[in-house]
Amino acid sequence: MSRPCAIPLLFRSLFNGTLQRMKLGNRNTQNAEVIAWVGKVAELCQPREIFWCDGSTVEKEALTAEAVRSGVLLELNPERLPGCYYHRSHPNDVARVEQCTYVCTESEEEAGPTNNWAPPAEMYRKLYGLCAGAMRDRVMYVVPYLLGPPKSPMAKVGIELTDSIYVVLSMRIMTRMGKVAYDELGEGTDFNRGLHTMLDLDPERRHIAHFPQDNTIISVGSNYGGNVLLGKKCLALRIGSWLGRKEGWLAEHMLILGVEAPSGEKTFVAAAFPSACGKTNFAMMQPPRHFRGWKIWTVGDDIAWMKPGADGCLYAINPEFGYFGVAPGTNVHSNPNATEIIKRDTIYTNVALTPDRDVWWEGKGEDPPAGTVDWQGRPWKSGEHAAQPNSRFTAPMTNNPMLAPEAMDPKGVPISAIIFGGRRSTTLPLVYEAFNWVHGVYMGATMGSETTAAAAGAVGHVRCDPMAMLPFTGYNMGFYFRHWLNMRKRITHLPRIFSVNWFRKDDQGNFLWPGYGENMRVLEWIVDRCHGRVGARETPLGWVPNARDFDLDDLPGFTREHFERVQQINIEEWRREILSQDELFMKIYAFIPKEMIFQRELLVARL
Repeated sequence: MSRPCAIPLLFRSLFNGTLQRMKLGNRNTQNAEVIAWVGKVAELCQPREIFWCDGSTVEKEALTAEAVRSGVLLELNPERLPGCYYHRSHPNDVARVEQCTYVCTESEEEAGPTNNWAPPAEMYRKLYGLCAGAMRDRVMYVVPYLLGPPKSPMAKVGIELTDSIYVVLSMRIMTRMGKVAYDELGEGTDFNRGLHTMLDLDPERRHIAHFPQDNTIISVGSNYGGNVLLGKKCLALRIGSWLGRKEGWLAEHMLILGVEAPSGEKTFVAAAFPSACGKTNFAMMQPPRHFRGWKIWTVGDDIAWMKPGADGCLYAINPEFGYFGVAPGTNVHSNPNATEIIKRDTIYTNVALTPDRDVWWEGKGEDPPAGTVDWQGRPWKSGEHAAQPNSRFTAPMTNNPMLAPEAMDPKGVPISAIIFGGRRSTTLPLVYEAFNWVHGVYMGATMGSETTAAAAGAVGHVRCDPMAMLPFTGYNMGFYFRHWLNMRKRITHLPRIFSVNWFRKDDQGNFLWPGYGENMRVLEWIVDRCHGRVGARETPLGWVPNARDFDLDDLPGFTREHFERVQQINIEEWRREILSQDELFMKIYAFIPKEMIFQRELLVARL
């Protein structure tokens, strides 16, 4: 038995709780840097054994069986939901915890005033103290993964060490996990080092710390996906944004979709929405009957890495391989593609459970049957939440019937439009277009949204969320704006930039726009603008559609008068909106690019 770094490597299966020697779990890399780092962490955490994941189907079956045996997962009804499992997290651990999330750079200025900062040496000491012996009597899983298609110039390798079998099985869905990552890495040393340990899930000891200068992430005290699937928000966005600024590309909290016209013309769009604001629904939208012959293809529903190509266009890849979507509100009307995707090979977290081992959540479309238990395992009572408001599904993107073939293309897809949107019940119109790239960056920088259950804290409060990246930018937000502005020098064919708002309401609290599939009408106008096929009229905010150029046909009960209401620009509301931007602008005033100040003054003058 080999002992690199004095750490025994027990190559064992966990099938049915037995420990049998077999090739499963064998150390499947010869990369000296990986082996040394795993050994160093094992010395610190003192796991009972080390399990080297290879991403195989045999391994998945063995680990799933162990997760069921140990109570981490419950197998759901195999006739209704084949290959699907249920997971219930601790009630204090159901969302991202921004107050416990840190960016650890050498200087506080590099992290900026919108991030929690800690000196790297100090945070390492603290976290190493918490990790010391933390995996005693536990298995440490070595999870190699690749973000992005193999051989893509934008792909990145990460290795997560975790004591959570739930994390292993989720990362297997969310990333290209296993040998493919080692193949991409070869003998190189450029990989993200991620360490996760659950500890005892005590919120007082919960930390998610990013060390961008070391390409390292350490997460302790949580087992919620957004905090512990380290390839997701942690590497793909916080560390990714740092790397993007350093290397000349963008890591963004954006979906990517392709719009195919009946003629066969394909146009690719990236769009930024804060969590739980309809991003997945938009990425998987089915055009209504009125748009016969049109198709929406999903490239990605959450994260986009975008880099200028040799032809002067901006190309985007989806670094992920699965969907980590919000369950409540998902139904055959809001997202028919998602309901198809999650019928098999899906992990459901914190939804309600019916007596016949089916799942339920608010907005699914029918009442829960008698005997349903809520997300905490208690008998459900009418008037109470059955599913946790931030309950999730984790599903393979290969389940998507409208997965874009280009999603696997290493070079990515050319982006013609960038859309910014949030959840706003007032002020913002349905759609408008920026005058130019700099104005569009200002629009994204000042976008606001009403907070949702995806982040711990108050729900419904409007906060400024620049580019939907406030919780995810891994460095100074002022420097981030400057990086966006500088990108225009690298891109010959700049995408057009738009703002949308599906959530505007009337005085009685009713939505003014039908949303869901009808958002195709907005998307059609955006695509036509990108190709120079329709006009627009100038307003203080930007270019807006003329009613004659916006398709309202076959939209029952929605007239041009309704359209004017949802597009209305209230000058007094916008003056208050500009004042509300002071909170962010003053916070980062020492670092904000002058162009942002100039754009603000121009907007004030136009109003």
